[in-house]
Amino acid sequence: MSSNFLERLKSAPLLCDGAMGTYLYAKGIFINRCYDELNLSQPDLIRGIHQEYCAAGAEVIETNTFGANSFRLARHGLADKVREINVSGAKLAREALRKKGEMPLVAGSMGPIGVRIEPLGKTSLQEARDSFREQAAALAEGGVDLFLLETFGYLEEIHQAILACRDAAPTIPVVACVTIDEEGNCLDGSTPETFGARLDEWPTDVMGCNCSVGPVAMLEALERLREVTTKPLAAQPNAGMPRSIEGRNIYLCSPEYMASYAKKFVKAGVQFVGGCCGTTPDHIRSMHSALRTGDAKASSYAPHKVKVTESSIAPPPLAERSRVGKKIANGEFLSLVEIVPPKGIDPTKEIAGAKFLKSVGVDAINIPDSPRASARMSNVMLCILVQQQVGIETVLHYTCRDRNVLGIQSDLLGVSAIGLKNVLCITGDPPKMGNYPDATAVFDVDSIGLVNLAHNLNRGLDLGGNPVGASTAFSLAVGANPGADDLDEEIKRFEFKVEAGAEYVITQPVFDLKLLEVFLKRIEHCRIPVVAGIWPLTSIRNAEFMKNELRVSVPDPILERMAKASTADAARAEGVQIAREMLIAVRSTCQGAQVSAPLGRYTSAVDVLEALGGTAASA
Repeated sequence: MSSNFLERLKSAPLLCDGAMGTYLYAKGIFINRCYDELNLSQPDLIRGIHQEYCAAGAEVIETNTFGANSFRLARHGLADKVREINVSGAKLAREALRKKGEMPLVAGSMGPIGVRIEPLGKTSLQEARDSFREQAAALAEGGVDLFLLETFGYLEEIHQAILACRDAAPTIPVVACVTIDEEGNCLDGSTPETFGARLDEWPTDVMGCNCSVGPVAMLEALERLREVTTKPLAAQPNAGMPRSIEGRNIYLCSPEYMASYAKKFVKAGVQFVGGCCGTTPDHIRSMHSALRTGDAKASSYAPHKVKVTESSIAPPPLAERSRVGKKIANGEFLSLVEIVPPKGIDPTKEIAGAKFLKSVGVDAINIPDSPRASARMSNVMLCILVQQQVGIETVLHYTCRDRNVLGIQSDLLGVSAIGLKNVLCITGDPPKMGNYPDATAVFDVDSIGLVNLAHNLNRGLDLGGNPVGASTAFSLAVGANPGADDLDEEIKRFEFKVEAGAEYVITQPVFDLKLLEVFLKRIEHCRIPVVAGIWPLTSIRNAEFMKNELRVSVPDPILERMAKASTADAARAEGVQIAREMLIAVRSTCQGAQVSAPLGRYTSAVDVLEALGGTAASA
């Protein structure tokens, strides 16, 4: 294994190779294959591609291991092949170089694990670091000269990859590259100044950008990056933006165009140049010729370090954000009633229901987001109508099902601007539960990641930690199920939600007081105010549905009581009575109640709340 990468980088710019994935696709390997596994099943193919890039003049050859981590390989049933695939990938690249007199260097390619990590996902930082460490150790065993971390969109993930490389092989240099958009920002919203400052602080030897954009946008980003670091820079753009031609993505930048920008990168102070998607040996050959000419010299520009600091704004105290927040902050009992959006465009009934609930003193209206994955009027729109036409606060259910992280951020900024200040962050029901089972879901993040994102906006920061101006000032609620089948997992997720910034919790409907007591005891170490869900059952069928299909714990004595009701009216009355009993029972241990109104019977919800003293207001 060579150890002169950094020395060679100081003396002259180094040319890396081009694309592996898009080149394999061009050679007829379909995208449903695990490209990393080809190191084992088709080694001659991989070795041949390396040799093509060597012949074109590449001085650094990347291993075919971009996705060879345990998370990505697990999708193909290959999680137990991490070491074998990576060691083979490194050796194949090394074997290809033996036929090249100048002996190019081997870069161990490492990409993202392909799942969200905390704070936006359920995969922990340690789990990600362990996966990266496993891959890095195998690449080191195979004999790589450097680690090339590429196409990372989130700073916390590339940070774990950097640390893992240092854990596995402290002496092997690390090149860390993020992927950017047309404005030069990382996928988490970080600007070049922000991600540059972070990469400069972390134990990297070279940093830069790769993939996603063509040479123009990347050059502009690297010129900004040069302002915040003195470390060597890397640039590996795509061969332009892909165009869809007869169902195939085609990259249209010519070899000559890429070569012209290779020289521009070097003049801007970039020392490590190559190509990403769509770049072929022909592109690398032209880039090699361009970099050998006399005018392809690094700029003498002396970069200066610009200190970039995260600027957050403290949100107002919870008591000042909304009426709901004030009651929670002051320890007062909170009364919420749920109103489900209509299936059509006429909200007359729902508006009338909200007016009635306000008249009897209910604190706020809780409006779910397409519950049971059914297609209904936007709950955001209904919240706005209720607040504008009725003058009562709403609690907006916001789910992760239908939006990516960019859409979530945009929505939350918008609903804050329009005056919605109470948000319940939940993951959401998958579409297959609803009346459009073929609809697709997004689930970029789950409720834990959603709370983190909303909490950041409350501090005036976007997804990437960049200031967005005034804070959103949401009061943030989360959901919890005291009767979850796996209570240990439910408690673990609850802890993460509290750590992320949750300020109170609304539970699933409570029918089993013993389970609620156990739950409350289990969360004593991370207790936030608890609002108990109360559901007036309407029939024995409704009770059986709750127990067997929604998996809500409904004790047998309650089922028996509902079964004894001889008429529909008697069943509804019994359901209200059970709900009243639950409400009275939780009054001393919880700080509020969210009462549902099955079938839009808002009088039933009020009948339940009156158990505390005659009107909802007295609650």
